[in-house]
Parts: sequence; structure tokens; C-alpha cells
Amino acid sequence: MKTSEDYLSGQVLLIDKPLNWTSFQVVNKLRWEIRQALSIKKIKVGHAGTLDPLATGLLVICTGKMTKQIDTFQGQIKEYTGTLVLGSTTPSFDLETEINETFPTDHISEDLIYKTTNQFVGEIQQFPPVFSALKKDGKRLYEFARAGEHVDIPSRAVSISEFEITKIDKLNLDFRVVCSKGTYIRSLANDFGKALNSGGHLSALRRTKIGDFDVTSATSIENFIKNLSSE
Repeated sequence: MKTSEDYLSGQVLLIDKPLNWTSFQVVNKLRWEIRQALSIKKIKVGHAGTLDPLATGLLVICTGKMTKQIDTFQGQIKEYTGTLVLGSTTPSFDLETEINETFPTDHISEDLIYKTTNQFVGEIQQFPPVFSALKKDGKRLYEFARAGEHVDIPSRAVSISEFEITKIDKLNLDFRVVCSKGTYIRSLANDFGKALNSGGHLSALRRTKIGDFDVTSATSIENFIKNLSSE
């Protein structure tokens, strides 16, 4: 049974983030629940790596003094699974925005799909999505994007150690990626479509690992709250 002192001294919580929640909302919810259940006036709570609202999976949440370890956890290798759709693009590179362009796909074979993954293994240059929380001139990129303002974003070097297509269902490709901090899987989906002389966007994403932390060890927000109230 964990006490208020345990949470203040520092805990690492593995949460399976649900769809349509922001990482910030998860942190706020857990902070509020911990404070209420254990009568703590103030406690630090933070996450080690943002997940987009349309992504699910592993969020590493740190409390109290363990928040000092957030940068260390953020820098660790991450694994994702998901689905990308060929033949069309969206401005956000995922389903946050509507399809804005379609492309031919008749020339794409399964063999070409598998071979093209090789282009994305190793250190690659990647442009972050314009619909992202990165800041430029003190403003989030998605704020520029939603206002219809163009903004130049420099590319960045990221490292992908594994990229495999696990299932092909017509234009829907299931995949698994192991990558460095700062990799945008939405950008990978968009770039993969371009490499096939077509288009591509992300339709589903799930983070399965951060370093040695695995989503199979994570708990839902509901279960965390239930266990917290019984402590």
C-alpha cells in the first residue's frame, strides 16, 4: 500500500493512455486523483514523452522526486505499432485532419513495400508535422497550421533501428517501429507514402515500449484510480 510519502519521494507509473486523451490531460487527472486520495496539497507529476491524442499506449508518469528522471526516460529508445494508409495524405499526417489529396497506387506491389522500408532504417532526416506541439518563435506549430499560416520547419536527424511491415491489407499497412527520441511516426507515414511515389498517412498508433518499460505492464487510468482509492 503506497502512502503520500511514497508518491512525494517519487514513483514511476506506467499508464496505458486511452484514445482522444492528451498526455497533459492524463498528467492533470492523475495529479488531481493522487492529491484527493492521499490529502496531498502539492505534488509534482510529469510524463516522459508526449503521445498524440489519437495515439494510445505507454505513458511513463513520474511523481515527486522521480520527476528529475524524466529527461533520462525521454531519451530512451521507443517502440510503436500502428497502421498507415497508402494513396492519400492529410495535413496533419494522421486522422486529426481530413484527406486533402489522393494518389495512384496501382504501381505499388507487396515486394516494393517491403523493399522501401530499408530506406528508413538508420539515421534519417525528418521534417516534424506542422500539426505538432513543437515551438517556433514562442508559438506551437499547430497554432500556425490551424491559422493557415505557412512556417518553415527545419529537418532533424532521427534514428530508426527497426521498421517492419507486419501485415498488408490492400492499402492498409500494419507496422512496428523502434526509434530514437524525437521521431515522428506521422512524418514516417507521410514520407513512406512519398517514397512509394504515392501518398500515406497514419490511421492508428500505439506506443508499446520506452526503454525497458513495456505497455504490457501498464494500467488504465480507471484501474489506477480504483487502486489508489483502496490504498
